[in-house]
Amino acid sequence: MSAWGNRALLIDTSAWARSDRIEVEDEWQRALFEDRLRLSPLIRLEILYSARSPGSFDLLDKFLAAIRPVPVSPAIVAAARGAMWQLSRRSAGSHRIPVVDYVVAATAQEIGADVLHYDADYDRLAEVLAFESRWLAAAGALA
Repeated sequence: MSAWGNRALLIDTSAWARSDRIEVEDEWQRALFEDRLRLSPLIRLEILYSARSPGSFDLLDKFLAAIRPVPVSPAIVAAARGAMWQLSRRSAGSHRIPVVDYVVAATAQEIGADVLHYDADYDRLAEVLAFESRWLAAAGALA
């Protein structure tokens, strides 16, 4: 069994940015080979935004094309808004999580996937949405 479970894994930018680390490289390749990785169009755009040249953009775009895309629907947007509303009721500012993270978490809930990340915000989102928060590696291990 994989360290990241056996379900589909919706990738967050925080996981993508560390996917080449030796500590996670084997698990990443395994999940890719098993066709378990999924990609939101919002995360795809975040990753492509990091390109420094036309060539690096094209290369990133080619790599990302190997990961199955997951569309964002009105139901996902509504679930993200609902999660934001729930967190806003907990304490002042507790809902202040990046909007893309809400959409990724709501997408995972919608498709029955886990979110693969290196970002504590997903642990908080998992408290109000039905998805599994999967750390790429233990918090603090990759820095």
